[in-house]
Amino acid sequence: MDFRKVQFLLSAHAMGQLPEPIYPDIAFAGRSNVGKSSLINRLVERTNLVKTSSRPGKTQSLNYFLVDNGLYLVDLPGYGFAQVSKQTRKSWQGLISRYVEIRSTLVCMVVIIDLRHELKSLDRDLIDWLRYLHKPFLPVYTKADKLSRNDQQKNAALLDASLTLTPDERIIFSSRTGQGLDQLRTRITALATSFQGGVDPGGFFTDPI
Repeated sequence: MDFRKVQFLLSAHAMGQLPEPIYPDIAFAGRSNVGKSSLINRLVERTNLVKTSSRPGKTQSLNYFLVDNGLYLVDLPGYGFAQVSKQTRKSWQGLISRYVEIRSTLVCMVVIIDLRHELKSLDRDLIDWLRYLHKPFLPVYTKADKLSRNDQQKNAALLDASLTLTPDERIIFSSRTGQGLDQLRTRITALATSFQGGVDPGGFFTDPI
């Protein structure tokens, strides 16, 4: 799959605005300002396909991007201390909940977590919820370039323990250096290809019993 063949498709503010479920969805979620936009831009080799901002809460819809006429990348609103009204946050939460629970072509949720810090309660809550729903997810520990290799492994091990993960169930990533980029593309491609072929891509995502 050529991730450089990408185009913005639409912004959905309601379930009825989602595109036809003809391709698999890979959704990206993370706390506000965790580096989600930078990660997606690096994934598709664009500098500003997904707008980055220092203002939390900039993404206010489900933004769809079509990759190589075979895959949807879905940029979800950041969660956490977004500088928006409580009513807006409630609206986002309702939309995201319905999307995750209902969207039949959602094959994986990429959960982006800051490698520099201990696990935040909001990240744990999201992963616990995905586990409860038996929805596949892939944790990506980002901002790895801010740490030495030794500290990367140390912090990753702590996050793994907190989330009950093994190292092969997550990716250490840096948008700046490209660390983990090939691994992320490989996993996403496997998920998309397996979906199109009607085969369970077991082993490429976390789907606890």
